[in-house]
Amino acid sequence: MKRTSLWTEAAGQGLLVIVLAGFGVGALLLALDLPPLAIIRALAGGTLGSWSQFTRTLSIWTPLLLCSSGLLFTFRAGLWNIGVEGQVIMGAIGATALLRLFPSLPPNAHLVLALAAALLAGGVWGLLAGLLKTRGGVNEIFGGLGLNFVAQGLIVYLIFGPWKRAGMASMSGTDLLDRSLWLSQPPGWQVAPLALGLALAGFTLTAFLLTATRFGLRVRAVGINPRAARLFGIRPGRYGLLAILLGGGLAGLAGGLQVTAVYHRLIPAVSSGYGYLGLLVVMLANYRFLPVPLIALFFAWLAAGSFQLPMVLQIDSSLSGVIQGACVLSALAVDGLRRRK
Repeated sequence: MKRTSLWTEAAGQGLLVIVLAGFGVGALLLALDLPPLAIIRALAGGTLGSWSQFTRTLSIWTPLLLCSSGLLFTFRAGLWNIGVEGQVIMGAIGATALLRLFPSLPPNAHLVLALAAALLAGGVWGLLAGLLKTRGGVNEIFGGLGLNFVAQGLIVYLIFGPWKRAGMASMSGTDLLDRSLWLSQPPGWQVAPLALGLALAGFTLTAFLLTATRFGLRVRAVGINPRAARLFGIRPGRYGLLAILLGGGLAGLAGGLQVTAVYHRLIPAVSSGYGYLGLLVVMLANYRFLPVPLIALFFAWLAAGSFQLPMVLQIDSSLSGVIQGACVLSALAVDGLRRRK
């Protein structure tokens, strides 16, 4: 009975968030003399008009789901992993490094090891932010932001320095990978099935570890009350580091997939902002794991459909960001009202 009431309350909050966000965005569009229904049709036309367009939405959903899944670990441990953007970048660098440094490996083994390197690089970069907090006393927000800037500087250095294109350096990135090192896509698809499967596996593993294991229970205890957790023999520092290591690993895997399945090379904007967007997804889900895939899919739909806005309605594609922000602000408002009761 208690579980049913919790589900009912969560559903009611979700509906209220949708209503508030819809009202706020609709009012803003009307005030700017922009047609809400035409915008919805344009967004839908850019994502649901064909199977190819829908799989393009899934290609955005895949790294976003991985980043959001990783953030569930850190939020559950009471940590704000703002450095997830840098962890995506380091994952992309790790995958590219392995693909470049060991050219003689068989293609399948090459790809497997590249994705493993991406997961490891992202995890280590996340662990570094955790160590700055636990050993250096640096708040994870500031440590994460600083590491984001370092990662962004490193990727630009590599693209314009040691890994520059033959004969020139370009903002378009490094040379394309050999086609044998691209994750395969069926004809008419814009997402690699393996990438999609890894994202779903990452989310499933996250949900299992956080809800059905002793590790998840201890991480939750650390996030709720670190001092009380110590009384039960739980070491908050250790579980915080494990949480940010796992979260960074999933973000790094997202970066590796950006290299091997989307861009097929390393580019300066390889993260595409999915790390920061994942923060909004998890906040809008109120830090629960079940709504995350649907919210991430909605955000991916907005991002994919926004490319139609300039072409169809001469409206800047950044409108999708306004809608995403309105959803998050509505969620925060609803949560604030709930806490005041």
